[in-house]
Amino acid sequence: MIIEILGTNGANVPKPRTFPAKCDKPPRTVYEQKAYANMGGVFPVEFKITHDDHNNAYPIGKYELSPSSYKVNQYGQLELDRFGMKLIPYADFADKKAS
Repeated sequence: MIIEILGTNGANVPKPRTFPAKCDKPPRTVYEQKAYANMGGVFPVEFKITHDDHNNAYPIGKYELSPSSYKVNQYGQLELDRFGMKLIPYADFADKKAS
């Protein structure tokens, strides 16, 4: 699956989202960046990638999910690690598969 970060209308720029303080935890700000997954349909599907720091945002380009983005859950099933999702540049992924 190819994932794209597009520059259209500033979609690549992460937007801050602040969670209020709760109990003894201080307020927390994360940065959401729009991405688009090409899942085989006519149009790509928009989703958000969350970053702890806006400097960690992905540049415009094509990406693939890193193999480290998957985990096995407590029932022995493969799933996407939603807190550990990492993208790798699409060309790098293709180069690694070829070798």
